[in-house]
Parts: sequence; structure tokens; C-alpha cells
Amino acid sequence: MELFADIAPKTAENFRKAGLPVGYKGCQFHRVIKDFMIQAGDFLKGDGSGCTSIYGHKFEDENFIAKHTGPGLLSMANSGPNTNGCQFFITCAKCEWLDNKHVVFGRVLGDCLLVVRKIENVATGPNNRPKLPCIIAECGEM
Repeated sequence: MELFADIAPKTAENFRKAGLPVGYKGCQFHRVIKDFMIQAGDFLKGDGSGCTSIYGHKFEDENFIAKHTGPGLLSMANSGPNTNGCQFFITCAKCEWLDNKHVVFGRVLGDCLLVVRKIENVATGPNNRPKLPCIIAECGEM
């Protein structure tokens, strides 16, 4: 993944620090919607209800410079304006209706987009929860 630290430094740093030393390791993709996005990052409860950040509970929307222009973009999941925490999603398509509502702060690089596509195509049950566990096996900086 590439983080857009030049565009959204506060948001990128929250994601980077949440991944250290093991933060997102073992975290499940708890919401998967084909042709839309895959969501993870709730390392507190694992069901999409957990929220924390390196800045406290929630933090404000930094900016909306980067847009949801296609697949592979890393964006903050939230429950409304200025409610960013630990959860994120990766787009599987262009999602312009999310522009100015969710902060884009990075992108998936190279063959990792194939992993996104595999997760996107996992069968889901109630609340778009994958029927097979899709777990972040490793995380951290390279």
C-alpha cells in the first residue's frame, strides 16, 4: 500500500501507527460488497462497531482532496462527518458518491489488488459479512 502522507498526513499517520506493531494483524474484513468496497480495521470488536484512533476516540475529516476515482483506493470508514477512527475500506470500483464524505488517504499497489478482488468475491451473509474469514495476516511498515 502507498499512503498519501503528502495529501492527508494526519489520516495516513493514524493508519500507519494503527498497523504498528501488530494493530491490524488478525483483524477481519467484516464487510464486503461486490463492485463497491471491502471494509476492515475494527480491531476492537471485529464487527464494525469499534472505534479508536491515535488521536483519541474519533478525529475530524482532514480534507477531501483525493477522490474515489477507481478500484484500490484506501479510504476512512466513518459514521458521519468527523467520525474517523481505526476502520478503513478499499474501493473495488469508482465510488464518486463517497467524495467529500470519506477521506481517501492511500492506494493498493501492484498484485495486492488481486487480493482485494479475491476478498471482494467471497460469499457474504447478513450485514455483508464474509462467510469465510478474510483476515489481515501481517501488517506494519516496510
